[in-house]
Amino acid sequence: MLPFPRTTLTDLRRKLLDHELSSAELVQQYAQRMQQVNPALKAFISWDTERALLSARQADLSLPLGGLPIAVKDNICCLGEPARCASRMLENFVAPYDATAIAKLRIAGAIPFGRTNMDEFAMGSTGENSAFGPTLNPIDENCVPGGSSSGSAAAVAAGIIPAALGSDTGGSVRQPASHCGVVGLKPTYGRISRYGLVAFASSLDQIGTITTCVQDAALLLQALCGYDPLDSTSSKQPVPDFSAELSRGVQGMRIGLPKEYVSSGNAPEVQTALYSAAKALESQGADICEISLPHTEAAVASYYIIACAEASSNLARYDGVRYGYRVEHSPDNTGDIYARSRTLGFGDEVKRRIILGTYVLSGGYYEAYYARAQRVRALVARDFNQAFSSRIQLILGPVAPTPAPKLQAQDMTPLQVYLADIYTVPANLAGLPAISVPVPQASLPIGVQLLAPHYEEARMLRGAEVLEKTLA
Repeated sequence: MLPFPRTTLTDLRRKLLDHELSSAELVQQYAQRMQQVNPALKAFISWDTERALLSARQADLSLPLGGLPIAVKDNICCLGEPARCASRMLENFVAPYDATAIAKLRIAGAIPFGRTNMDEFAMGSTGENSAFGPTLNPIDENCVPGGSSSGSAAAVAAGIIPAALGSDTGGSVRQPASHCGVVGLKPTYGRISRYGLVAFASSLDQIGTITTCVQDAALLLQALCGYDPLDSTSSKQPVPDFSAELSRGVQGMRIGLPKEYVSSGNAPEVQTALYSAAKALESQGADICEISLPHTEAAVASYYIIACAEASSNLARYDGVRYGYRVEHSPDNTGDIYARSRTLGFGDEVKRRIILGTYVLSGGYYEAYYARAQRVRALVARDFNQAFSSRIQLILGPVAPTPAPKLQAQDMTPLQVYLADIYTVPANLAGLPAISVPVPQASLPIGVQLLAPHYEEARMLRGAEVLEKTLA
């Protein structure tokens, strides 16, 4: 990978305001970097440099994100640009409108630039399930970058772009951020509008951010939050000044370390990173307490039943007639159109999850699987509520049990890949905010995550800022 320093949004904003460079020059620099690196990395699957340059020349630098380019995951609609979800099923789809998150970026002065690669329809945690080919990890190209927001994390880590949007259904922002050594933030469910985000599992999906540092995460989150009448799950909770809260530190804060997260199944370097993070927080005045989240082991099973059931329903619209890829030669009947179009349009992982979701929703199995999974989801949420009601203010844990695995790891079954999400899916089941922060390591990047009560992103960012500065 060609060396290229990562630059923060904060530093770039200062350079723009000091007229050290123009927004158009900045976009051109990143476009050149993309042309150098992307053919091998496959972090981006489409981009329009001329459109970005036109926006850059018109940028209002007085706005919070004025003139700054931000990459966008390929499942978030951006007017006039492809939104293919890295799938053959949507290979010809061009978004006819802006997602609310994109509209808010534009209002803040940012320039959406480039569509990042991803696991098809956000289904995966390795970045290998894309119809456009796998994304590579810029830190070690023999390893996966994580998923499903693989392209967003790889692009920021490689210095192709200063920040990117992703989506997090079960850890798809935090896990690739951990594997690539950058910061990944998933806000409270409802904090950022989902309008214009192509649905995978509607009760779990949430747009998030991937940035070089915590300060940038706060800056970008500020622009994206707020109530949206176009999204029935959007929250009317007031949005604090996240950046202003960063300097408050963690003095006197009680931070829980779940005993279920300190597992013998974790790789030794993950355990080391977790203990390093705990010591760093403790050194800055936090009180680290052991807590229990007893339903952690059941979270993965509950998540995959619920997520696949919702995916089965959401993806039913892509039938080759109403939406999506359609076979070229007309089959004998409508049933054949459905079957052949979906067989050729969807990849293996998407088909696996649709079949699983259809099964758990079918007659005779709904109560045994889906209804039971929803009851477990309530128990997972109750575990967090009990922890936070016992004066615990943040929860610390690993992001993944291992560093980034090798590409095309043939010894890993789909079940083993799913189990790697054990530490990330609980936050989605409970709708909690969570952030992944890299812990400096001699080998592959490893992230730890902080979880906070609903709508307490400001508190979570305070803890993340302390971790970042203390561990640097």
